[in-house]
Amino acid sequence: MQQYTPNQQNLQAMLSNLNIAGLKTKILFTLAMIMVFRLCAQLPLFGIDAKNFANMAATNNLIGFLDMFSGGALGQVSIIALGIGPYITASIIIQLLAVVIPQLEQLQKEEGEAGRRKLSQYTRIFTIFIAALQAFVFVLYLVRTARAAIMPDVNIVTFAVGSIVILTAGSAFTMWMAELMTERGIGNGASMLIFCGIISKIPFYAGQTATLVKGNSSLQPGLLLLLLIFFATMIFIVILHEAARKVIIVNPRRQVGNKVYGGTNTYIPFKLNPGGVMPIIFAIAILLFPTTILGLVGQANISNEHLRDIIIYISNLLSPSGFAYNAIYFILIVLLTFFYASIIPNLQPKEIANNLKKYGSSIPGIKPGRPTAEALDKILSKTTFIGAFGLAIVALIPSLACKITGITTLQGIGATSLIIMVGVALDFINQVRTNLLPKNYESFLKQ
Repeated sequence: MQQYTPNQQNLQAMLSNLNIAGLKTKILFTLAMIMVFRLCAQLPLFGIDAKNFANMAATNNLIGFLDMFSGGALGQVSIIALGIGPYITASIIIQLLAVVIPQLEQLQKEEGEAGRRKLSQYTRIFTIFIAALQAFVFVLYLVRTARAAIMPDVNIVTFAVGSIVILTAGSAFTMWMAELMTERGIGNGASMLIFCGIISKIPFYAGQTATLVKGNSSLQPGLLLLLLIFFATMIFIVILHEAARKVIIVNPRRQVGNKVYGGTNTYIPFKLNPGGVMPIIFAIAILLFPTTILGLVGQANISNEHLRDIIIYISNLLSPSGFAYNAIYFILIVLLTFFYASIIPNLQPKEIANNLKKYGSSIPGIKPGRPTAEALDKILSKTTFIGAFGLAIVALIPSLACKITGITTLQGIGATSLIIMVGVALDFINQVRTNLLPKNYESFLKQ
């Protein structure tokens, strides 16, 4: 009989675990979608000189910032240059409308899976509308400001119409990939695509930083300090994502025949950051939508000089490196964290209190019903407050550190990127663990 070493046994156990609940299939499907996304990011629009546009975009901070979240697709002026942005923006608007419009709120909370499907359909339709608008603005920028990036023998009208259609279709295709990854893969599809886009730009920023430090040795201590700050930031991000306030629940005992069931204490975890990376992604989408339009249109040949000056001023004011941008970004993260906590179904204090009362469970020292709902609401408010401000503060520290140390080449990989990367990685790990739970239960039952 063949003998296996401990390492070989561990490898075999890991490979067997991958087959549990189709985990291997889900991981392979996710990787396949990522490969398709990265391939499409390298396919430029017809009639575009990608090298000329890349040289022009190198001096534009806004395009560089957008390019990072599109995984280089915008810098290449690829067929998916708009990336997942229109889909995220549409999701935000539909979720906000669901709070204001009773019909949409009913679809979200009362009609179950059928209602959520209708909301998803509305989100897809709105995504196409936003993508078409952003495609029009981007093509306007190419035609009127970045004309050198368009090949001289290309008909402008044909190029403009064709590019708007292709960019809109590319955004719809990206949305389709993200939804497929969420449904059949591991993790949230939109977050995974943004994660891959950020990862793909790290070698570029690392090369820029190496060149900068090599040319100026006095920046080496600053680089070391900056890397330590980045490392500490990642630790705080993990703490924010994993920390939770556990509320103890006392369950009643039930006797069935000669056996007694229940009676054990459980707990309800209230996370400090219930929204994960979504408040960050939503805040970026909200900020980038107007700044993208203002930044691109502001550089066009507008005949009205005063209007042009106003647009350029607002664009500069809301630049990703400006004070106003960071202040609005901070406020948006706090507000969106509270908003996201308020719409998560399993974090509704009234529903939790009603369910506890229904099954005879209670919180020690608190009466069932309304007092329990009020107590849970206070706990949720306090934990969300700590998590929201903690997340907003952490989101600004690395960017400020880049300015203080003078290593501005790593500003693109600021806290925003770190929070998204760490958050998506943690979500991926947690979903893998969830898929492995059947294996753990099976092993427990065999003992």
